[in-house]
Amino acid sequence: MSRAFVKDDDGGQGAEDLPDRLISEHRNLVTAEGLAQIEDEIGRLQAHYAEAQSSADRIALQKIARDLRYWTARRSSAEVQEVAVKDGTVHFGSKVTILRADGRKQTYRIVGEDEANPAKGTISYVSPLAQALLGRKVGDEAQAGASTAEIEKIV
Repeated sequence: MSRAFVKDDDGGQGAEDLPDRLISEHRNLVTAEGLAQIEDEIGRLQAHYAEAQSSADRIALQKIARDLRYWTARRSSAEVQEVAVKDGTVHFGSKVTILRADGRKQTYRIVGEDEANPAKGTISYVSPLAQALLGRKVGDEAQAGASTAEIEKIV
C-alpha cells in the first residue's frame, strides 16, 4: 500500500528518521576555541533533547538527535591544533590581513570547518582562499577569487 493512503499519527510530519548531516572528508582540525564551541553545542543540544523528551515532541527529538550525532562525531574526530609558531608564515590558526586588488582590506583567521564564518572574520582551512594563503609570508601574493591579494600582516 502506498504511503499516500496511510494515516500518519504525527500530524503528517512523518516519523522516519532524518538522514544524518554530512561529515566532511577532510581532517577535523580545530582551534582550542573551536573545540569549546563543539562542546557548548553538544551541551545545548542535550538540554533541548531533554526538553523535547519531556514534551514528547517526536519531530524535535529527531532533529536534535541528528544534530547530536553530528556534533558528537565531530568532537570525537577533532584534532586540536597548537597555536601556530610566529615565524612570519601563514599557518592554521593565523590571523591574516590581505589587500585585495580593488583596494579592500580584509582580515581572516584560518580555522576548522565547523568554526568558519567569513562574515565574522574566520575562514575554513580547506577554503580556496585559506589554501592560497597557507605557507605564504607578508608581501606575497595569493589568489583571492578572480584576482590576487597581497598579504599585509600575519598574527
